[in-house]
Amino acid sequence: MPSPFPGMNPYLEGEMWQEFHHRLANQISIQLMPSLSPGYIALLARRYVSDRPILSIEIRDVAERRLVTIIEILSPANKRGKGARDYVQRRVELLQTRVHLLEIDLLRQGLRIQLAGEPPPAPYYVYLCRWGRRPWTQIWPIHLRKPLPTVPVSLLPPDPDVSLDLQAALETCFDLVGYERLLDYASPPPPPALSDEDAAWATQVARQT
Repeated sequence: MPSPFPGMNPYLEGEMWQEFHHRLANQISIQLMPSLSPGYIALLARRYVSDRPILSIEIRDVAERRLVTIIEILSPANKRGKGARDYVQRRVELLQTRVHLLEIDLLRQGLRIQLAGEPPPAPYYVYLCRWGRRPWTQIWPIHLRKPLPTVPVSLLPPDPDVSLDLQAALETCFDLVGYERLLDYASPPPPPALSDEDAAWATQVARQT
């Protein structure tokens, strides 16, 4: 059964997050691979934040094995406490290299990516910082009642971007796992609390399952 929500399902932000995080990283890699071949490959890279494993996707060129793009799916471990401080430091170091950085933040809780300006208010965001255009960052605000966007994944010049359909990746995860059997739609979504209007809407959507 598909998710009852048109885009990000806020109920995934609770105890199922780590499973969903790993599943989404895998689906992003699978989706991108045909578009990247034969010159590039999308690899799953495991690292540890506060002793918890986190997957990110590394786009590398096949000829020289160069790291071209990192796709980071933010997790609670790198949005709060020491993990957040470590992530900021890692991010600063990455932005001093020639690696593109695509960050996907599907968590309402925790620290946001710090930018010079204030992005439009939204519960979720995608950020793309291309190495040739720094410090400029593209931002996709994602609203609770909208599908997840299709975003570009940058490669080496002169190769064009390839497209990443985040909504399709999310829906594939639901089809594979059947999260509707595991999420407690009888209770409110995990914290932080939604606005009164969004909470009423989320309750109505959840009751349709």
